[in-house]
Amino acid sequence: MTKARKTDLPATLLQLKITLRDIRPPIWRRVVVADDLSFEQLHWVIQMAMGWDDQHMHEFDVGGERIGGAEADPFGFGNDAPIRSERTTRLRDILGARRKFRYCYDFGDDWRHEIVVEKRLPAAPGEELAPRLIDGKRACPPEDCGGPWGYADLLDVLADPQHPHYKEMLEWAGELDPEYFDVDAAAKLFASTFHARKAP
Repeated sequence: MTKARKTDLPATLLQLKITLRDIRPPIWRRVVVADDLSFEQLHWVIQMAMGWDDQHMHEFDVGGERIGGAEADPFGFGNDAPIRSERTTRLRDILGARRKFRYCYDFGDDWRHEIVVEKRLPAAPGEELAPRLIDGKRACPPEDCGGPWGYADLLDVLADPQHPHYKEMLEWAGELDPEYFDVDAAAKLFASTFHARKAP
């Protein structure tokens, strides 16, 4: 992740809403990023904002174009088209006026995220362009819990102390409150983690 920077070049700030699909009520985060961010950097923004641990492969889909890293896998979106490098492709290179695109994380659990460009705002000259987490709802599911349907089963088990797998799942997942998300604490952690990361 690049460090916070100031720029003399024209830049646009994008307000993005990232929603985890196939879960109700929805789990989502709202971030503000500069449009000169690379997709590799956006991957880290999503990981930090959602609460994932970057343990698995990932891929973006922008209007049918695949964007990802060296570990690209056709199972991401079921598309074997050539993949663009997420390291060298910036948001402004491909988004244009597009309002929606997709991000898939963990091709086994299949965590699919819809990303909506809610606003495009001009950055003031010299404005610091570090990504910011500004809002969100509900806790991120644990890694490796089986995707949206596995997560639903996990919550059912944890809600029933009489379930035969309750103790096992409680030991594995810990005390899990699916409704809890402290946006202020998450934003501070997001900012400190961002500034601690070195440029890729």
